Amino acid sequence: MKNRIIKNILILLLGMALLNSCMYLRQSSMVFFPYTALGQTPAEWGLAYEDVFLHTEDDVRLHGWYIPHHGSKQVLLFFHGNAGNISHRGASVEIFHRLGLNLFIFDYRGYGNSQGKPDEEGLYNDARAAWRYLTNERGFEREDIILFGRSLGGAVAAELAAEVEPGGLILESTFSSAKDIANVLFPVLSRLIILRYDFNTAAHVMRITSPLLMLHSPDDEIIPYHLGEKVFQAANKPKSFFRMRGDHNSGFLMSQPDYQQALGAFVSLVKLLR
Repeated sequence: MKNRIIKNILILLLGMALLNSCMYLRQSSMVFFPYTALGQTPAEWGLAYEDVFLHTEDDVRLHGWYIPHHGSKQVLLFFHGNAGNISHRGASVEIFHRLGLNLFIFDYRGYGNSQGKPDEEGLYNDARAAWRYLTNERGFEREDIILFGRSLGGAVAAELAAEVEPGGLILESTFSSAKDIANVLFPVLSRLIILRYDFNTAAHVMRITSPLLMLHSPDDEIIPYHLGEKVFQAANKPKSFFRMRGDHNSGFLMSQPDYQQALGAFVSLVKLLR
């Protein structure tokens, strides 16, 4: 009897080890969905732009677009979600351009024309390289830079904001942590495996004193609304929350014109506090 129990325990432990090994290797493909081909450029959105290539601290070459807005001293640093690349963000770029902002949007490693393979620390390095580009090469002051992160990009933007304290931080349809989203999507499996990624947005915002605007829709079918609320509750003041309408990918369009008005009010606040 005792030997049988020991044997069963060993089989269970071996099964857990094999499951964790398999899932550890697969987690990257479950989290990141990069597209390499660029479908459009800002020229097709009616916007002037500059191709930008920059290098990270670990020597990965990234690609992005700098889209100027004549006469503006503010710039928005755009962190996109985990699927697609910068060529799929035209509708969002146009909104921020209408708000009178310069804009820099770039692809993480492995996305678009950026080299390398995506991972959590790599994305944080990419964010720092983009920040250095705006401050060192473009000469923007910290207070004039607004970070915008959507979905997975929200976790990346929040981590950078905790380091650099920008003029403002906008988080849209993002989650509180990789663990929390895994618990929602895979309630049993997430408790059996070791998670490869942290992406702890809630922990990051606790370290931020910059003004924060959170946007999320109760109808979001990918990132549950309560995870966005958890991020907001963890954040310091000043902060505000805009309740969007619609699904994860098109909610920002379905929430117009209120969506753009909320962004515009926040941009004006950041400028005033400057």
